[in-house]
Amino acid sequence: MARRSIPLEEKIEKAHASVASAKAKYDAAVEELEKLLSKKREMQSKELLKAFAESDKSYDEILAILKSSKSENTFES
Repeated sequence: MARRSIPLEEKIEKAHASVASAKAKYDAAVEELEKLLSKKREMQSKELLKAFAESDKSYDEILAILKSSKSENTFES
């Protein structure tokens, strides 16, 4: 059984093609993820605005709640 020796350049070309294909798939997956995250943020924004509009709290009260929650969740190292 004689094995055909694959030249180094041919191996490099195959590896390059494999990496290019993987990068294209990665780029497409990242683009899809960014679209989905953007859509999620948009839906959350609409939900937040709707909750604000239906709330009996004033703008200042809601802002105070959000700011106090932020400072309470700050951890000191």
